Amino acid sequence: MNREDMIARLVGQAAAEGGDLVTLRALIEEASELGAARALSRLGLADDKASGDIDELRELLSAWRDAKASAWKAAVEWLVRGVFALLLVGIAVRLGVGDMVR
Repeated sequence: MNREDMIARLVGQAAAEGGDLVTLRALIEEASELGAARALSRLGLADDKASGDIDELRELLSAWRDAKASAWKAAVEWLVRGVFALLLVGIAVRLGVGDMVR
């Protein structure tokens, strides 16, 4: 008996008996299992390789986050270096260092 048949039987039982707590819990559990299985199937994660796929996606996401953090760090470092270079050029111009060399 598949899950859909089980749910249909539990719904019939709940309708006939007035829906006692055990029947309702079983109905909810079967419906939840069926819904989860459908969601995983629609995502393409219903096969035996799904756990490996999820692990691979987690590694890829972690690598992306590391690369993004490194790129931001490098960009900030270059920006700070550029500001300091402009500051040094400004100080040199202000002090007239170019005139002293001639």
